[in-house]
Amino acid sequence: MKPPFLWYFADPMCSWCWGFSPVIESVRDDYRERMKIALVLGGLRPGTTAPMTAAGREEILHHWHQVHDRTGQDFRFENALPEGFIYDTEPASRAVVAVGGLDPALIFPLFKAIQSAFYAGGRDVTRPDVLAGLAAALGVDARAFLRAFDSDDARARTRAHFLQARQAGVRGFPALILQQGTQLHPISNGCQPLETVRAAIDARLAADDASN
Repeated sequence: MKPPFLWYFADPMCSWCWGFSPVIESVRDDYRERMKIALVLGGLRPGTTAPMTAAGREEILHHWHQVHDRTGQDFRFENALPEGFIYDTEPASRAVVAVGGLDPALIFPLFKAIQSAFYAGGRDVTRPDVLAGLAAALGVDARAFLRAFDSDDARARTRAHFLQARQAGVRGFPALILQQGTQLHPISNGCQPLETVRAAIDARLAADDASN
């Protein structure tokens, strides 16, 4: 029988996913021998074209403060989301997809690097040059990355990620779904504590063991 598959639905420009980053890292360390763990780029605000409004900025910064207060994750609030910023999450997601085509081992590292650059570093991760620099810092040739990033294939595979999230019924991020055979079992929705996530995974695995 195939090993369980844990799907992690997230977006690199989702603040609660940044808050959840230490949890998913621990889950990956704890369960890597027992199941495969894969990232699905959920598509938070793909294709946004309008600059952020002042009210929109205040609302998002309010969420950032909530995430910081609850999780302790680093945020750079000063000059965050400057006037004219377009909160399009598609390029950051496509960057992760593109790097996965070059080196699958770098999917999670680039995802985290983009999160850190955006939230803690205040960098504009909608820009291809910024994304290429983050990939280069992980050892990827910047020109090869940009070719992959700008390809029709990367765009199509990114859209496929967004579609997978919708088809799985995911409506918010982060979310974890455990697949056992053809069965999908929700594990967690939102930024849950590590103990809660572990308990849900262990209960699901125990139930599967008991039925075999």
